[in-house]
Amino acid sequence: MTNREVLISGAGVAGPALAFWLVRAGWRVTVVERAPELRAEGYKVDVRGAATTVLARMGLHEAARERDTGMRRITYVKRDGRPIASLPADLLMGRRGDDLEIMRGDLGRILFDATVGDVDYRFGDAIAGLADGPDGVEVTFESGARAVFAFVVGADGLHSATRRRVLGETPLNHLGAYISIFSAPNDLGIDREEIMYTEPGRLIFAYAMGAGEQALVGMTFAAGPLDHDRRDVAGQKDLVRAAFAGRGWRSDAFLAAMDTSADFYFDSISQVELPSWSAGRVTLLGDAAYCPSPASGQGTSVALTGAYVLGRHLGTPGGLAAYEAEMRPYVEKNMAFGRKMARDMVPGSRLAIAVRNYGMRTLRFHPRKEQVIDKVLAPMHEAANAIVI
Repeated sequence: MTNREVLISGAGVAGPALAFWLVRAGWRVTVVERAPELRAEGYKVDVRGAATTVLARMGLHEAARERDTGMRRITYVKRDGRPIASLPADLLMGRRGDDLEIMRGDLGRILFDATVGDVDYRFGDAIAGLADGPDGVEVTFESGARAVFAFVVGADGLHSATRRRVLGETPLNHLGAYISIFSAPNDLGIDREEIMYTEPGRLIFAYAMGAGEQALVGMTFAAGPLDHDRRDVAGQKDLVRAAFAGRGWRSDAFLAAMDTSADFYFDSISQVELPSWSAGRVTLLGDAAYCPSPASGQGTSVALTGAYVLGRHLGTPGGLAAYEAEMRPYVEKNMAFGRKMARDMVPGSRLAIAVRNYGMRTLRFHPRKEQVIDKVLAPMHEAANAIVI
């Protein structure tokens, strides 16, 4: 193949990770990103299992470890803020060995810094059109520029425009809840701790990297598919307000902070499930192809692993089919785990919450609590390690 140009749409985690491997394989890589600059915001994400091996092979695991959130504990509270139980974060989240937790913006910066010298990053632009040509994929950009690429990879997230262009409208698999995340004043003086409050159909969590740092607040509520405009931030805030106004713990204080927050994020807890991830010379990666949902905590790990696998196969005979064949069993394990976690994430009854709270209170005194947590989280560990790379 004489054309060694690859275009990646999306400069989050999956796109730069793939760019890293493609450059090493001798490709010339362009990454186009609609945002005007690298996004620094984001919530904390986990890197587990096979994905930690990917980071190590990139030579970036230590850099990521240095930016680990270092969360000390997770505390569940009652409606009035009194603690129910507090447990070490690594224990409760089942982190093992090289597993780590990092702010998404920090991981994105590490991947960007590792590739920016070898990759043509184009911020403030996006794909406007794709067409098959004799020498590859003919791409028109919103800026008016045109170019031909051997392959185009959509790494542009849950609502991927690339996916829509090549596969048409593909409905998301809604898992019954919505999540909002935004920054707020750290009035509680939270210091590397996550505080969680649950009532039927609603979950609030707040965490901060230090007592002097801004807090990040998440408000999740159960609901069927809602008819809303993803570009209408004010309308999204109204949905969150309707779900949480007058509720327990610090609901109203957090809603007031939400109103002035500049980094508000809102989306459904959904999965992307496709019969095929490729069409011609265009393929999809990460959430664009196989989002396991935020409830799984595995989206970043699956994206990093997918980037490694696609980077090995792209351009080889039958490479895109081989990419799908190698990744799909791993993806399906993580999809199943994501569906399970979505069911458990927002308990629907006071009885379910009471049972959970009782378990948390007694667990800290259990002489074999590590083994208990390992058994509960066994499906997560199986999913995280369901591929050999």
